[in-house]
Amino acid sequence: MYARMSTRRSTAISAPLLAGALVLLPGSPASAGGVPHPRVVSADPVASTPHVLDGIVNALALVGGTVVVGGSFSQVREAGGSGRLARSNLFAFDLATGRVDRRFAPRLDGPVHALAAGPDGTVYAGGAFVSAGGAAGRGLTRLKVADGSPVPGFSAPVNGGEVASLVLHGDRLYVGGDFTGVGRVPRTALARVDPATGAVDPSFTVTPGGGIGGEVKVHAMAAARDRLAVDGSFTTLDGHRRPQVGLIDIGAARPSVTGWHTESYAAACKEVFPSYVRGLDFSPDGQYFVVVTTGGAKGPRKLCDSAARFETYSRGDHVRPTWVNHTGGDSLYSVAVTGAAVYVGGHQRWLNNPRGSDSAGPGAVARPGIGAIHPSTGKALAWNPTRDRGIGVKAFLALKDGLLVGSDTTHLGHEYHARVGMFPLP
Repeated sequence: MYARMSTRRSTAISAPLLAGALVLLPGSPASAGGVPHPRVVSADPVASTPHVLDGIVNALALVGGTVVVGGSFSQVREAGGSGRLARSNLFAFDLATGRVDRRFAPRLDGPVHALAAGPDGTVYAGGAFVSAGGAAGRGLTRLKVADGSPVPGFSAPVNGGEVASLVLHGDRLYVGGDFTGVGRVPRTALARVDPATGAVDPSFTVTPGGGIGGEVKVHAMAAARDRLAVDGSFTTLDGHRRPQVGLIDIGAARPSVTGWHTESYAAACKEVFPSYVRGLDFSPDGQYFVVVTTGGAKGPRKLCDSAARFETYSRGDHVRPTWVNHTGGDSLYSVAVTGAAVYVGGHQRWLNNPRGSDSAGPGAVARPGIGAIHPSTGKALAWNPTRDRGIGVKAFLALKDGLLVGSDTTHLGHEYHARVGMFPLP
């Protein structure tokens, strides 16, 4: 299906495929954490992915056989071509061939931070824009992938901020960011809207509070079965103490904060990182999730610059991580959990480095910019394709055929892949 740049092959380390499947309504796209893999992906990227020639890729979504890419950029080029195509922070390409879709070229006047595949050949885009595709849509829009035009009848402009995360789960769209309202309805940093109309759901009123560093923001979200995981710069959810991470029961008629509570992210990292949680993702069966952070090296007792696994249905008031993998001082921004591996991306130099402080401590292994962790042991797998580190990986998207990667740099797996690449399942 995919062309290869070389004949290299990765060292694949298998892990048992976790049982279970995401519960979704018929016709709904899978949300984060919904794609299991039976093995670790190859370390040899496919040759066909197009190149983003400037800026950064922040978000990826798959709609049918089309990959939608969002970020802050202005030009793209196909892998086998020389012509540059103008694109304003959003473009699409065919997954099988890598050909850039000429029809999908909506103009967004600000960065795209989040994408979610929608029903009926549509995509939701969230970010810091004011207009999208020639229509007003502050921070949130729904577009037809066929031609990039706004979907009639959908309206959910955010007020007082921007959108950082989107999750479509079942027949509800969850929106996270640092906004103060959606449409004319007050909502602080978190809302649930009707995916067809954008109308705010009055039954979902969970409110983050106690902003860290003066800001309340939801950085990342993921959904699996009856749980929505959120992380960000908050200390409470609906008044319940939940420093930077919490779980919401979305299976009930009126969603509410669960009893799951960890103090693992209560301790401060560096002063410049009052809030340091970034990406999170559920396992395919929803039984655990992994959080990645920035923050600076502060030793093994704090979860700064780390990946940590938590059990979704753990009981007790102070849930501790099942395992933690420290980088030793470098940020992680994104994570994808496939059952066979926990993929982490940032600008890290090492994994397995709890005693490093901007240095390789005892037992550290080099994993520049991207790596994979064993989901059970929490130790780095042998998979080590490498990438230019830059700012870091800002987006992963696990597909049934592999793993898409979005970043700000131009080399992935020792090959030229500007800001977008894909590792196939071997």
